[in-house]
Amino acid sequence: MNFVDFFQKYKKIFIAIGFILIIFILGYLLYALFFKSSTAPVITEEPTATSTQGGLPVAKPGTGQITPSGQPIEGLPREAEQPINQSSAIALGGLTETLELNQVPSLAATLSANGNDLQYYNKQDGKFYRLTKDGQASLLSDTVFHEVEKITWSPDKNKAILEYPDQAKIIYDFKNKKQISLPKHWEDFDFSPDGSKIVLKSMADDPANRWLAVVNDEGTSAQRIASLGDKDDTVYPSWSPNNQTVAMYTEGKGFDQQAVYFVGLNNENFKSLTIEGRGFEPKWAPQGDRLLYSVYSSSSDLKPELWVANAQGENIGAGRMKLDVQTWANKCIFSATTEIYCAVPESLEEGAGLFPDLAKNTKDNLYKIDTKTGLKKLIAIPDGDFTMSDLIVSDNGYYLYFTDVNTGKINKIKLK
Repeated sequence: MNFVDFFQKYKKIFIAIGFILIIFILGYLLYALFFKSSTAPVITEEPTATSTQGGLPVAKPGTGQITPSGQPIEGLPREAEQPINQSSAIALGGLTETLELNQVPSLAATLSANGNDLQYYNKQDGKFYRLTKDGQASLLSDTVFHEVEKITWSPDKNKAILEYPDQAKIIYDFKNKKQISLPKHWEDFDFSPDGSKIVLKSMADDPANRWLAVVNDEGTSAQRIASLGDKDDTVYPSWSPNNQTVAMYTEGKGFDQQAVYFVGLNNENFKSLTIEGRGFEPKWAPQGDRLLYSVYSSSSDLKPELWVANAQGENIGAGRMKLDVQTWANKCIFSATTEIYCAVPESLEEGAGLFPDLAKNTKDNLYKIDTKTGLKKLIAIPDGDFTMSDLIVSDNGYYLYFTDVNTGKINKIKLK
């Protein structure tokens, strides 16, 4: 039987086998393509994260802070790296380095004529000194003044009125080393802006002979301005920087309201200022056009509150505004026409306005206040428990000095 005859005889069998082979081959190809797993590549690098069975990836240790974009922040400011309780060298609104400049109790620290140094009385040795911002002290005078109780400086800082416990008073000229005695019944002194005259109360034993008066800087040529009578407690000698007035006096208009009257040299009839409270304590703005003052009232639990008002000519009493700060005007200092720094107690007991000694051991913080807008800002929290007085700002605005009430030592805060 030849091949042709053989093929014809088994043709159907060969077709069936071929069909089966084609089905098998197609089935294998489909299996290999869709179901058979391939061999995974070998990892030769350390992965950025590892996995735990049945959970999320475990993060590896890292450094830096994370921003919303997930990128680390580099080059953080130094302040951000400081511990919370570490003080800043410059007043930035938090805990601030406060440097002690002298080691002895002082009195009546004031800014020198050069605008940078300080002048003060050393209560320990009875001498006057000049003090630099770096704490270097030198004698302003080698004369000893024993037990001075109160000091009033002239604007040029070349003269001062010294008061003693026995009521003795003198004018001392540091430039010419000259001393002038004043009557014991003179008190409450204030120099004119140019330092050539002094306003005072002349307190004779007879109330009918008590006067508000003006003398020259030698203590002579006395001029009576107004009779005090028995109302001397309500009169405040305070020469305005613009030379418009030399004193103020108050008159009650109700339990929580008074009128403030301004006294000039020539019997002028100025407008009055209405104040909401008692315990009036004034401080002039540098131009003499506005008045900062503190009063206490029943609405403030007899705690002192700061106010500001226009106090010049026809504008007297206009623009009156409460600053919503509880402290005394004598704990503030003007650093610009409408800008003040104030030592503000962290807390005040009820009645502190009536009894200021209640705040003698209370820590103060330093605030900056715009007296025109009322905007206030915490500038510094001193890094010690200071009760601040006699605030002084250097002419360049870089430093603020103060005397601690309880130690009498002079301290410095760097403002910028």
